[in-house]
Amino acid sequence: MICVADRERARAFYGDVLAPVFGLGAPRIDHFGDQFPCGEGWIRLTALPDWQAGQYPVLGWQVHDAAAAAQALVAAGVTMLRYPGFDQDDLGLWTSPDGGARIGWFNDSEGNLLSLTQQG
Repeated sequence: MICVADRERARAFYGDVLAPVFGLGAPRIDHFGDQFPCGEGWIRLTALPDWQAGQYPVLGWQVHDAAAAAQALVAAGVTMLRYPGFDQDDLGLWTSPDGGARIGWFNDSEGNLLSLTQQG
């Protein structure tokens, strides 16, 4: 479950921006939230009055090609986040010291911190 301040804005972001990149299905909408099928589970967006996003990731995707996913997000208007002290490439992807993972971070329309990871 991901909390959001503006349900319609978040639904549009997840449906129009994230769905093509991460394979989210069409949302099921009820009076309390929006549920996007994702893999074998669901991402549920629930609106809370005066919601304020935290500074830690709330959701991440495992991807086969981090560069392609980051490029698709940027093409859709998403800004990949950069952190001081992290040696991130031109796409904003960080490679773990052991070389086993490439990770990128970005915010959704509500400020929630999301990530993508390519293993090995």
